[in-house]
Amino acid sequence: MNESEQIKETKMAEALGERYLAYAMSTIVSRSLPDVRDGLKPVHRRLLYAMNALHLDPESGFKKCARVVGDVIGKYHPHGDTAVYETMVRLAQDFAVRYPLVEGQGNFGNIDGDSAAAMRYTEARLTEVALAIMEGLNDGTVDFRPTYSGEDVEPAVMPCAFPNLLANGSSGIAVGMATNVAPHNVGEIADALQWLIKKPDCTVADLMKFIHGPDFPTGGEIVEKPETLLKVYETGRGAIRVRARWEKDELSHGMYQIIVTEIPYMVKKSELITKIAKLLLEKKLPFLADIRDESAENVRIVLEPKNRNIEPEQLMAHLFRLTDLQVNFNMNMNVLDKDGVPRVMDLKQVLQAFLDHRQDVLIRRSNFRLDKINHRMEILDGFLIAYLNLDEVIRIIREEDEAKPALMKAFNLTEIQADAILNMRLRSLRKLEEMQIKTEHDNLASEKEKLELLLADENARWKEISAEISVMKKKFGQATALGKRRTLISGEQQEIEIPLEAMIEREPITIILSEKGWIRSVKGHIQLDDDIKFKEGDRLQCGLQAQTTDKILMFATNGRCYTLMADKLPRGRGFGEPIRLSIDLPEEDEIVSMSIFRAGEKRLVVSKKGKGFIVKEEDLLAQTRNGKIVLNLTEKDHAYLCIPVSGNAVAVIGDNRKLLVFDLAEIPEMVRGQGVFIQKYPAGVTLSDIKLFNKEDGLAYPCGGGTRVETNLVGWIGHRAQVGKMPPVGFPKSNKFS
Repeated sequence: MNESEQIKETKMAEALGERYLAYAMSTIVSRSLPDVRDGLKPVHRRLLYAMNALHLDPESGFKKCARVVGDVIGKYHPHGDTAVYETMVRLAQDFAVRYPLVEGQGNFGNIDGDSAAAMRYTEARLTEVALAIMEGLNDGTVDFRPTYSGEDVEPAVMPCAFPNLLANGSSGIAVGMATNVAPHNVGEIADALQWLIKKPDCTVADLMKFIHGPDFPTGGEIVEKPETLLKVYETGRGAIRVRARWEKDELSHGMYQIIVTEIPYMVKKSELITKIAKLLLEKKLPFLADIRDESAENVRIVLEPKNRNIEPEQLMAHLFRLTDLQVNFNMNMNVLDKDGVPRVMDLKQVLQAFLDHRQDVLIRRSNFRLDKINHRMEILDGFLIAYLNLDEVIRIIREEDEAKPALMKAFNLTEIQADAILNMRLRSLRKLEEMQIKTEHDNLASEKEKLELLLADENARWKEISAEISVMKKKFGQATALGKRRTLISGEQQEIEIPLEAMIEREPITIILSEKGWIRSVKGHIQLDDDIKFKEGDRLQCGLQAQTTDKILMFATNGRCYTLMADKLPRGRGFGEPIRLSIDLPEEDEIVSMSIFRAGEKRLVVSKKGKGFIVKEEDLLAQTRNGKIVLNLTEKDHAYLCIPVSGNAVAVIGDNRKLLVFDLAEIPEMVRGQGVFIQKYPAGVTLSDIKLFNKEDGLAYPCGGGTRVETNLVGWIGHRAQVGKMPPVGFPKSNKFS
């Protein structure tokens, strides 16, 4: 076995790790993350370079996209044609890219999410922004590297006289990391760059006086506090809330409709409308009656409210919560630095990296031009020598076998000068030509002096960069149609409270609870009579006429109060379902009271042993299935009553048939606890019933098939926790007030 055929044993983990790391680095560096200097990924850079090589500048005609894609994958980018074409399409979409780099002709897709036509049907050329990114590309400003085939070269980075990373943003997913940079307004970026040149020690907060926040191509509205935005730009990460912009369109008879004119960035309009329509059909948008798409070139989504009484702010707040009319843009400024290392940068670091790159480009461009000047001046010096000694030069050329070395020896010329003289045309041997050479030489000498001063003085270079930024701002800034800010930054919006009832379609229902704990709701308000069907051996315990928007309070023997939403109760013609499927009610406990929650009202809760207190209904609301403890119970006691508070007096009677009347004010109001004794009982006696009433109206109770009202209550009036006296003659033997 020769050396090349030897098998090397390697652990599987090591082999996999080594190969996966290579794949990960390839994905990060060569595919997914942009370079901080030009904001481009390799596929973008290669596409622009190929289009530049085809001379597809804004002044020339369009070329078929298929031709461009063929050049890109054939010369520079060894990947699928679909990926390259999709990149070109996106760079041409003004709703996807803030400052498009490609100008398309034909169908390049739309904001609805429709795809572009096939590449054989569409045409493209570069925009002025793309030319600015490649400005000075052939002036030695950047390094070139061999292409994948080794037959050609491509730029490692673009000179980038346009701050493309922040202006157009970037997004991508690599292995173990991702990037998501928002687009910004280039005029604001230019102002921040100028300030950073003047004040290198400034903070991110200082720079945000100029860059107020993202500027998305689709407009929209950013609803974040300035402090939140500052934190995002200081850390390079964070979520920014973006919502649609809308306006109220007044109609006749007090009606109105809402017109959505701008939607959040990267939200597909057709999918947005489909989702809203679906929620509408599912009756999850009680404020909304209809939605229409009347968009042409501009977005126009029409929302019709259910009725004129609905506030447009409430309707939109509800839609913002449930749909993509409001989204979070998760900023993650993870980019490759000039050394190709992925880093999450803050705003200042990104701007500084751009300025440092422009400094390098300026130095390299100046040195490149200086070399060209020196080369040309060397040739011009040779020409001037030739003109001064024209007859001798002609003689040497005519008579010498080797004219080049003879010229070099005779006039102390360099090889370059000798070649230039020998290649000179005869018609150039005019006096006028000599004058032109002297003028050109003087001009080049002056330019050389300026370049040398520029290279020697850093402050002069920063002035030059500042001037270039000013030119760029004038060309693409806020004063132009392309550069006007599109996204409104309105600061944090106050959250609009939407009542839960508004989220549910209001319908009348009757709630029925049986003695064995089966609950159901029936559509409409029905009478609680013998026609209601129950399981064998079961019967009605209590019933309520309610609305689907109501909250239902269930008070149980364990002293807990449970809350159910009326619209969530089982509906239909059956027997319903056990109440214990909706709440965590122990088997040994039962429901003693069922009522509709009324905000601002109060209830009296009392145990069987006669202890209780008054509680606000808000304090009875429970947030979980487990309910809320209200009445603390002692051993062998249970909750007995939960009645609405009304009137100014309390009538209470125990099993010992003793009646007591006292002022309601003697019962304290609490949130939770055992309460106080309502009436004093001897051992073995418990409470029978309680009634709250107005003392002036008298105490009513059933008597002899009718109702009797006792107005003279002097014999029974006392104070809380007293024993009381025997009730009036005719009081029910059941010891119940009703």
